Amino acid sequence: MSVPIISLAQMRHWESATWATGQSEAEVIRRVGLRVAQRALQLTRPDDFILLLAGKGHNGDDVRAAQPHLTGRRVELLNVKSPAACLTQLETELGNNPGLIIDGLLGSGLNRPLDEDWNAFITRLNGAHPTILAVDVPSGLQADTGEAFGAVVQATVTLTIGVPKPGLLQASAAPFVGRLEVVTDVGLIACPFASELNWTLPEDFRGFPPARPAASHKGSFGHLAILAGSLGFHGAAVLAARGAQRAQPGLVTVLAHEPAYYPVAAQLQSAMVNVWSPATFLPGDFSAVLVGPGLAAPDLPEELRTAARKLWRDSLLPVIVDASALDWLPLDHVPKNAIRVITPHPGEAARLLKTTPEHIQENRPEALREISKRFGNCWVVLKGHQTLIGHSTGELFVNSSGNPHLAQGGSGDLLAGFIAGLLAQPALAVSVGRTLRYAVWQHGAAADGLTARQRNWTVEDLAGELGNAG
Repeated sequence: MSVPIISLAQMRHWESATWATGQSEAEVIRRVGLRVAQRALQLTRPDDFILLLAGKGHNGDDVRAAQPHLTGRRVELLNVKSPAACLTQLETELGNNPGLIIDGLLGSGLNRPLDEDWNAFITRLNGAHPTILAVDVPSGLQADTGEAFGAVVQATVTLTIGVPKPGLLQASAAPFVGRLEVVTDVGLIACPFASELNWTLPEDFRGFPPARPAASHKGSFGHLAILAGSLGFHGAAVLAARGAQRAQPGLVTVLAHEPAYYPVAAQLQSAMVNVWSPATFLPGDFSAVLVGPGLAAPDLPEELRTAARKLWRDSLLPVIVDASALDWLPLDHVPKNAIRVITPHPGEAARLLKTTPEHIQENRPEALREISKRFGNCWVVLKGHQTLIGHSTGELFVNSSGNPHLAQGGSGDLLAGFIAGLLAQPALAVSVGRTLRYAVWQHGAAADGLTARQRNWTVEDLAGELGNAG
């Protein structure tokens, strides 16, 4: 199950409640150490040199507990009680080119600026540009607010314990946190707190989507219409269609602006392709509509924009809007219980709220809520680092998968198609929130799988991998 994102005070209460059951801190530290070691082994190769940096607190204890489990690696433990006294030894160890450094210097309880010696130690560590695994929180970062208390360890991966802390999700903390991962099975009791903001875990999707009935046919899984593609932007329509196909709806039809028809049709086989026109718009028995990918040509007819607005305002079908079509959205009410989904990145979200991308990133949950309220309480997939999913009320979910290699043209078109292909299926449109979370997680997990094998993958490669994770 997903886990809530809670404050340090709540985390301390949770730990105290755990100790009250008879569970010992030593046992939890032992389990954390094992999980830290397991992740460290994944990040290194046999005979790599791992440098352990352990401070005086429990984060240091976690790192020390990892040492016995780091088999097949050359390991050196540096207990840092005085950063000034240990700086020379740090220099020596960095000269040995560690394949990984595990940061357990300062824990989540840090509540005051670092002194000159700590700043010098952490600055020297960062200056070597090593791969760093931070335990719970990068040293020097305030876990509630994301505030830097001076120099902060620049982690490659932060393995936080139990649940994420809110400061780790702040945009200002991203350069220090790196990839955020959560270790949940460390011996704590079930978390006694709930939160409006929750962290998605892979196990949230066990048994989802449900198995298809043996006697089903293509009519059982819906027919998606994709209004996409214009002159010079035909590739977005193709990628959206391929993303939709990976979701396996029964049928996919692309309706392209006439100048883009031939290049779109030439690249698709099992998806049908037609020319969009006002007279033939949305023929057939569709179960969902995606509007937007590749509709960026300056000569688009106004009738096309009008048709998209009418769909949003009046259709009883699920309507998913992405890319250029986001700028066409009306502020009108939509039919009660009609499914509406938009998928903006921070720049598009800023245009929707008439603000700046920086403002969006300062408080992504608030931005998502405001966008949803403004556009008929629609579902919003606010893309970017740790994509956020939700609407104007209720729980919000932070996606845990994905990596910077997703920052390629066409990645969002693929995601929009995958989302629409899932929501075209009546059985999956019943639980919109879970379906959206699944789509976003699969998209990121596919990128993670590709990146683990090769760094130079393309969006076309992602299209082939989408939907295979888990």
